[in-house]
Amino acid sequence: MKKPCFKFIPPMINGVNASQVYLPKLTEQPASLFHFLCDHFPHIPANEWRQRFDDQLIMDMQGNSLNLASPFQQNTHIYYYRFLAHEIHVPFEENILFENNDLMVVDKPHFLTISPTGQYVQETLLVRLKKTTNNPDLTPIHRLDRETAGIVLISKQPATRGLYQQMFAERQVQKIYHAIAPYNPDLIFPRAISLRMEKGEPFYTMQVVEGDANSHTDIEIIEHNQSWAKYQLKPLTGKQHQLRVHLNSLNIPIKNDPFYPVVTHKNDDDFSQPLQLLAKQIEFIDPVTQQKMCFCSDHELTL
Repeated sequence: MKKPCFKFIPPMINGVNASQVYLPKLTEQPASLFHFLCDHFPHIPANEWRQRFDDQLIMDMQGNSLNLASPFQQNTHIYYYRFLAHEIHVPFEENILFENNDLMVVDKPHFLTISPTGQYVQETLLVRLKKTTNNPDLTPIHRLDRETAGIVLISKQPATRGLYQQMFAERQVQKIYHAIAPYNPDLIFPRAISLRMEKGEPFYTMQVVEGDANSHTDIEIIEHNQSWAKYQLKPLTGKQHQLRVHLNSLNIPIKNDPFYPVVTHKNDDDFSQPLQLLAKQIEFIDPVTQQKMCFCSDHELTL
């Protein structure tokens, strides 16, 4: 009787899921798996790959730990885990506001990246939540910039994830943001902003260009003094940096914005001037329970 074939599923380690790499058929065979990985990922130093092998963080399809001498085996794949030798601690905490079997609603602080990227792995919202809940299936349903605080929806299981993603794709979610920006008495509010936005320079910024509008935001003032105002922003579309670009287009850039109107670089461990932008409220009909849901951030922006 033929034994059943069980697919190896690598475990979550310290809140991090394994990444998968396919080993293709190559004209010239690499001297070892280690040499292939160094060539395939030139941005990762060789000593980091050595450390991953030493820490048994690289495995084959059956879950066996590989080492520096392991051969390159074409038409297979391997698993590896990301780690950073030196990672800056983000000294602010997230707060879970609600959860059921399918959904988690989290209040994210400023400066916390949502998913592992660049110089952040452990100090990301997703890895922190995976560690505290021990749930490797957690996945963000939408995104907030690292600099932005506020409400984030997290999917807890793959079976219903698509329903929540579709809800955003079909614009069935109403979002309200708050922002602190300069007060200009010559600007009349409420007003609607419609602009065409495209990738800018540097590549991680956006710019306003001629053409049909692809971004829309309703803006009004909540309160103001002589210098600053607290604005309520209702985005009707979800372009990258949309709210930051829209306020900047009115010559009232959001307070402490490091990208608009001019890109400025701060030290990665400088948490002194958070971007004054907050995802304050989110409202939708839950596609699983059909219940009306509304969540508000506990954070507040002040003049």
